[in-house]
Amino acid sequence: MNSTFNIQHSKLNVFFWIVYSCLHLAACGQASNKATKFQQYFVQGEQLYLKSCSNCHQKKGDGLGRLYPPLNNSDYMDQHLEDVICIMKNGVKGELLVNGKKYNKEMKGIPSLTELEIAEIATYIYNSWGRQRGLIDIQTVAKALEKCPQ
Repeated sequence: MNSTFNIQHSKLNVFFWIVYSCLHLAACGQASNKATKFQQYFVQGEQLYLKSCSNCHQKKGDGLGRLYPPLNNSDYMDQHLEDVICIMKNGVKGELLVNGKKYNKEMKGIPSLTELEIAEIATYIYNSWGRQRGLIDIQTVAKALEKCPQ
């Protein structure tokens, strides 16, 4: 009877090991897919940022004097992700307070940007210059754009 118990116990251990391994591999696969998606968004976002945003906000996100606010060290960005998403698409008129300084230069939006492109730019700027916010996905962008002021 003892040997029967040991055999059944061993089979049960093998079964649990197999289940654990499968779950672990699935989780690792999901993490790997998420890391790959993040990397794709980041790289594409950098290209879009350099093409569409860096002329004013500069390559390293330093901004341009009192005309264009910095992105690399910006309390506004840190506190207003949804607004930043809206500004990319629709632009902004009026005063913005960034790091205690007032900026009042109109920023033209880029209405032709897709939700994916905005997600890519956002992923880049929110994971550059010391930030590590992670992937900004299309669903986050879509929700933010629904709330944009008209």
